[in-house]
Amino acid sequence: MKVCEAELEFDFSAAQAVEKLDDPSATMPHGMQLVDFVIEDSRHLVMLEIKDPSCRPKGGDAKALAAIERSRAEFIKKMISDTLIAQELTPKARDSYTWLHLMKRETKPILYVFLLGAEALSLEPALLLGFKDRLLGRLRHEAKLPWARHYVSDCLVLTEITWAKAFPQYPLVRLP
Repeated sequence: MKVCEAELEFDFSAAQAVEKLDDPSATMPHGMQLVDFVIEDSRHLVMLEIKDPSCRPKGGDAKALAAIERSRAEFIKKMISDTLIAQELTPKARDSYTWLHLMKRETKPILYVFLLGAEALSLEPALLLGFKDRLLGRLRHEAKLPWARHYVSDCLVLTEITWAKAFPQYPLVRLP
């Protein structure tokens, strides 16, 4: 089964099941922020959240290109400041887990995967190295006390390049 998210196309044919959770045409509880996909394999439920600031701008005028560059710079600031982790990634993981739990679908350990379309970003490699630890820390400790239950067994922070090493069974290509 091939699925697309913006310019990224995944082949999840090897998965036992795949579901687009943030489908805008589906009725969901008000206020829930859900991950893009849940992929079931033999060992895990993979909650996949995709952010792709590397999408190419539609139209090539100078205004559009400048707006895309500003948007990419803001995205990097959100990564550095942990705003992305605190306000987007963690709530999506928590809400998606809650949805899976309430639907009696959290039958396997959950792996949370954040895929960053980084080909057009100017990122320092060290930013990605520490990002995984900061994300996992936040997933486990959002309030005064850490969660008593680790609802996510682990997390991965991947780019298009590292995706193939982590998930060779699920090919990924960027569409033209």
